Amino acid sequence: MRVLRAVVPLGIVATLFAIVLPKLAAYGDVWRQVQTLRWYEVAVLIVFATWNILTYQFVMMAALPGLSLSQAFHTGQISTAVTNTLPAGSIVGVGVMYAVLASFGHGAAAIALAAVLTGWWNTLAKFALPSAALLILAFRGGTHTGLLSAALTGLALLLAAVVVLVFVTANDRLARLAGRTLARWYSKLRDWFGRPPVEGWEERFSRFRERSAGLLRKRWHLLTVATIVSHLSLFWVLLSALRVFGVKSEIISWPEALGAFAVVTLATAVPVTPGSLGVVEVGMSWGLQWAAGDAKYDAQIVAAVLLYRALTYFLQVILGVLSYFLWRWQMGRTEEETAGTSIPGL
Repeated sequence: MRVLRAVVPLGIVATLFAIVLPKLAAYGDVWRQVQTLRWYEVAVLIVFATWNILTYQFVMMAALPGLSLSQAFHTGQISTAVTNTLPAGSIVGVGVMYAVLASFGHGAAAIALAAVLTGWWNTLAKFALPSAALLILAFRGGTHTGLLSAALTGLALLLAAVVVLVFVTANDRLARLAGRTLARWYSKLRDWFGRPPVEGWEERFSRFRERSAGLLRKRWHLLTVATIVSHLSLFWVLLSALRVFGVKSEIISWPEALGAFAVVTLATAVPVTPGSLGVVEVGMSWGLQWAAGDAKYDAQIVAAVLLYRALTYFLQVILGVLSYFLWRWQMGRTEEETAGTSIPGL
């Protein structure tokens, strides 16, 4: 079963890249578009991508008081690289994040709370994006049935998530009730796949309420702003890639691009492949091509999406590998210095 869980996502990725994506635009045509880029256009995109990576750290720093930018960068890049490359990478990524943060001296309870809050706020943003994009398009006189469906779905999920958050943080009895209810539903879902029921959620929700209440009162606004900036910075890389490939606002306006970005982002709330590899490329390319409504821009759009993913997915994997080795080197030096200052025989 474990082998199957690893092979199936890889099969999906291969199918999407080898069969589905080439139907949207031939790779040869896409490469010819890439060759038209000027050096300063690439430089501008790298600047935007760098800023986008930095914004990830602000979210973690808002959720974990005392976390430095350097620590956040190492943690974020290493855990993101794991999440983007391994099957069930999200789960493994949380474990890696805990190991790195713990090595910097942060407590287990604070790390767990930060992981939950950052994950929750990112999920809330994914739910809210389609509704925001639809509202902007409505003000501009646009109507998109597909975006409307995604917006209604996202709005329903957003309201449900907010209600759960309020219930969990309001008082201990409601927190325990939410834990029991969600554990019951999730256990039924696991039963369909022959997995055992979950246990201890009632007590975990109670502990979460105790730890999160004070932090949320002091930092909810910082966490919210940092999360919004992070998601908009990610979208800005996509929009910039479209523009440098000649997909002007007359072809795809920024609200239409935001709509495609929002729908695909909502779809990735449940990762089918590691880092939603293949799903984002195909889904975003198709959505943007549909918004353009002109096949002569298909190659430019696919080129923009692939460049966007190179700067926001593969670049983070590379940085994650480099951050891992740098972190291990720093930990080794710290261990040597600690051993060197100890008194022999004691």
